Amino acid sequence: KTKYSKLIFRKSDTVPEELHQMVQESFLALREHNCFFQDLVRIKGKDFLTPVSRILIGNPGCTYKYLNTRLFTVPWPTEGCDIKYCSPQIHDACKALMRLNDYLHVEAVKALQGQNLFETKEIKATAEIDREQSIDTSLTEQGSVSKDQSSVCVPEDDRSLKNRTSYNLTLLNYMDPLEMLYLKQEPYFGMGNMAVSWHHDENLVERSTVAVYNYSCEDSALQGSHEQELRGRDPAVWHVGLKVAWDIETPGLAVPLHQGDIYLMLDDLNMTHQHCVLAGLSPRFSSTHRVADSSRGTLEYILGQCELALQNLQTDSDSMALSLKSLEAAVVKQVEEIHNEVEFEWLRQFWFQGKRYLRCTDWWLKPMAKLEEFWRKLEIMTSLVLSEVRKEQPIEEQRNETISCFLLLLKERQKLRKEWTAR
Repeated sequence: KTKYSKLIFRKSDTVPEELHQMVQESFLALREHNCFFQDLVRIKGKDFLTPVSRILIGNPGCTYKYLNTRLFTVPWPTEGCDIKYCSPQIHDACKALMRLNDYLHVEAVKALQGQNLFETKEIKATAEIDREQSIDTSLTEQGSVSKDQSSVCVPEDDRSLKNRTSYNLTLLNYMDPLEMLYLKQEPYFGMGNMAVSWHHDENLVERSTVAVYNYSCEDSALQGSHEQELRGRDPAVWHVGLKVAWDIETPGLAVPLHQGDIYLMLDDLNMTHQHCVLAGLSPRFSSTHRVADSSRGTLEYILGQCELALQNLQTDSDSMALSLKSLEAAVVKQVEEIHNEVEFEWLRQFWFQGKRYLRCTDWWLKPMAKLEEFWRKLEIMTSLVLSEVRKEQPIEEQRNETISCFLLLLKERQKLRKEWTAR
């Protein structure tokens, strides 16, 4: 109640049966169409395949980055957005997950409102006890204490609650533990096999809630054989593990997950705590709904960056020759940084792993063609800077500054190209 108060657990019977059916059918349909993929992630300069297979579904043009790998959403059906799916089943699956997303948003808002109400009552109760205990203190001191405490429990406005629960995507996970030759053991509390090691979820809006729907394909015979009382966790059942970050003295928590159960990690729990997933014996799906930080992770953002960079390119009306408007260090630096971002955060990330999503939809092909077109213009802009740099002119201080920052970014580009080629 004190260390894990921001973990909210909902049993499957609290969720509408119709929603269960839609979501569980969507998991199976996506698996049938081979839409789950192991990600090649980069940790400390080395590439690893994730034991869990995943697919990202969400708002059109959204991406999610974790462990140096950018995933691109298979868009769910959005009004005003033309999305062609490879099959009607994939369309229906994406639609069902969007329904689940809406449901979890409402549940998360309710849970946060409940938590805020509870905290407000706790603060008021504490203030009342403090007032009774400090009867001898002066009236002025009492006034200041009351004032300080009342400022703590200002209710959070609805807009803030909605912002931190308006999920823009879900990362779906699938794993059959019997297909895994080796799973790591949980190292601190002896919790058994881990499907996913201890971690914080990355790339999220600060203090946003994470909502998870669990679907473990439990065999009824297997379930029945493990109903006897066991000490510790039942190894046949999937669990979510939680612990206080950087603390192994406080006991960890392992919560059993059955078919259709839901849990919410409210407020700052994802930052103050770490979580892991403990493998059971049956295959398991989960849908993990997140408010991804989209400040630099949407198609709209990167296209806007490209437009910004190309403002420095001009075409002569007579000769049609291309030239740069400015060679100021700050302008050149901005353009070359955008050049690197387009190439390494978007184009290479997409063609490295993103093209597998063509099994679901071809939605990303047009935006990628547009980004490639921008990239070719950015390459021309780089060559125009090089032409200027090579001119035999007296080195002025301003020109020297431009050359220095330009060369730094070119070296970074060369290094990254070598890394990507090696991968």
